[in-house]
Amino acid sequence: MTRPIPVTLLTGFLGAGKTTLLNRLLHDPAAGRVAVVVNEFGEAGLDHDLIEGAAEDVVLMPAGCICCTIRGDLSKTLARLLVRRSVGALHFDRVIIETTGLADPGPIHHTLLVDPVLAADYALDGTVTAVDVVLGLSTLDRHAEAQAQVAMADRIVLTKSDLADATTLRALESRLDRLNPGARRIIADKGSVPAGMLFGLSAMRRAITDDQAIDWLAAPAPDPLAGLSGLRLPAQPAINLAAPSHHASDDRITTAAITLDTPIAPEVFDLWLDTLIALRGPDILRLKGIVHIKDLPTPFVFHGVQHIFEPPVPLGHWPAGDGTSRIVVIARDIPLQDLQDSLAMLRLAPENNATTP
Repeated sequence: MTRPIPVTLLTGFLGAGKTTLLNRLLHDPAAGRVAVVVNEFGEAGLDHDLIEGAAEDVVLMPAGCICCTIRGDLSKTLARLLVRRSVGALHFDRVIIETTGLADPGPIHHTLLVDPVLAADYALDGTVTAVDVVLGLSTLDRHAEAQAQVAMADRIVLTKSDLADATTLRALESRLDRLNPGARRIIADKGSVPAGMLFGLSAMRRAITDDQAIDWLAAPAPDPLAGLSGLRLPAQPAINLAAPSHHASDDRITTAAITLDTPIAPEVFDLWLDTLIALRGPDILRLKGIVHIKDLPTPFVFHGVQHIFEPPVPLGHWPAGDGTSRIVVIARDIPLQDLQDSLAMLRLAPENNATTP
């Protein structure tokens, strides 16, 4: 079976530096053969030095990279790239989609999962969000779109840190902790980051290892000033909710997590998930976890955005005797108490079939 083409979604608010990040990435031969999908070449501002030739809506670049504009909808653009690849007209190993500064990443995720033409050949490899260290706090204060981009990120790249002091960086880190405590962070060096740090971010692939799944969900957090800030996991096996922000604008984004020591009854898990999605599906920015279901031999990784979920991936080599489940929810416009009550449903014991006199 042919592996699907990995797709990286590169997002970030206007002026956050995602185009500089993209240009540096395309200069790096280690990135391999990349197809870059952008909205318009003029908006993207691709370096002229990268362009070797152009034909219709495709720009050819060194190191086997190409760039394609979105003319019409994204589905048609990606389908055209597939056709060109299949006949040998274009050669690429992965796709990077650069969104506009005001884009919501959710619809792109949905397109890759539900489009009948694309779902078999493309797979979301991760969402990378660029955040301007200098203006990041004020941008998050004023723009809900910027908050959503941060909340949905698998990896956050902090840009323009050379123009900010340590106090500003620390304040931004604290804000990001509340919006998305689970995304690793990289401090870019004038737009440059190691290519490998932006790829292979999703746990929704068959070859995923147990350690990679844990890392995707949560990992230790070293000092961000050392260059890389990691994930935060609740230390105690109980509901652990992100503290509500003192910024009114942050109240739209709520992060909640739960750790359960014993496997979950299947009917309880199904009831919880069905109820949450039915009642608040449009407000769920991300829902992910490693789940042990009672009477199943191994746990599985699951991931969804709003009401669209990727096929669960079993973790076949999980250590025997470890039945811990970990679930993270990032939502918009859902009060903390409501998320807490929802997650508490997972602790319920199923009703037995016995009748009482």
